[in-house]
Amino acid sequence: MTGTPLRVGLVGYGLAGSVFHAPLIAATEGLALDTVVTSNPERQRQARAAFPDVRVAATPDELFGRADELDLIVIASPNRTHVPLATAALEAGLPVVVDKPVAGTAAEARGLAALAEEHGLLLSVFQNRRWDNDFLTLRKLLSEGALGDVYRFESRFERWRPKPKGGWRESGDPTDIGGLLYDLGSHVVDQALVLFGPVTSVYAETDVRRDGAQADDDTFLALTHANGVRSHLYVSATTAQLGPRFRVLGSGAGYVKHGLDPQEAALRDGLRPGAGADAGAGWGIEPEELWGRVGSGESPVTGGGRVEPTLPGDYPAYYAAVAKALLEGGPNPVTAQEAAAALDVLEAARRSADEKVTVTL
Repeated sequence: MTGTPLRVGLVGYGLAGSVFHAPLIAATEGLALDTVVTSNPERQRQARAAFPDVRVAATPDELFGRADELDLIVIASPNRTHVPLATAALEAGLPVVVDKPVAGTAAEARGLAALAEEHGLLLSVFQNRRWDNDFLTLRKLLSEGALGDVYRFESRFERWRPKPKGGWRESGDPTDIGGLLYDLGSHVVDQALVLFGPVTSVYAETDVRRDGAQADDDTFLALTHANGVRSHLYVSATTAQLGPRFRVLGSGAGYVKHGLDPQEAALRDGLRPGAGADAGAGWGIEPEELWGRVGSGESPVTGGGRVEPTLPGDYPAYYAAVAKALLEGGPNPVTAQEAAAALDVLEAARRSADEKVTVTL
């Protein structure tokens, strides 16, 4: 890509904005981080320290007041603000990237998609875990037919955080759209849909386990896909012993993979793609001892099956695709309609857990 880079306004500089979006935007050819919106003085200081050329605005209104100076808005603010801010950005004539979940309901997501289409603007949803190392490796195995016909997909995004941190992510107020079902659940459901397609029924269990917690922190979903695959998805902050990230069982073989993609940890440590010791070919690579195994009838715990090298994770690919979509007319990497399909599942899971029923879609 050549020419003047697209000027990006980033709304929100908490975990999502500072750890994920800002570094990835800054590392993407064709994009330039122009403005960060945060009213928090300490976060303003942090943004200026990390990106000396960035401008800082205290409110989204201040940003939208000079919409003609920007080419893309990225919304990484609390979940409850996603819909109103995305609406304001689209009505200001600006393409938008929204962190997941794009909305609290599938209907709201489809409403945003219709608004973007009406204005002829890009609306993309940041589902970065489509570019996790293990997910990319599993997609490769499936494309090769290495597992045969898949019967069951087990996916775990588990943590051991026995004490709540507080804040809106753990709020019991439904308008905050907190809890793990809509947080980590947005990732594991999206991955299941990408891999195995539409879902016909949903069963879920959501629990609040920790003292002082208000939102679900230990959640399980069982999905039946239209093609017959069953997905069992676990998201938890209360897991004292972590299970495998993936266990995928097919007619010919299974794939078992432990450990999380290293990119989040690298970004939290201040590393950036294409800069420093983790640059270029080193980005997203995990130690060989964490590689998964493919086999049939053997135990991966005792070294059974063959080692499957894990492909490098590639979060930078998301914003590279956004830049290509805006500059060259390439495809939207994650559409709002895809996000709405995931929200259909999450809403059904909420109903299933509340009413103790299996919900048919």
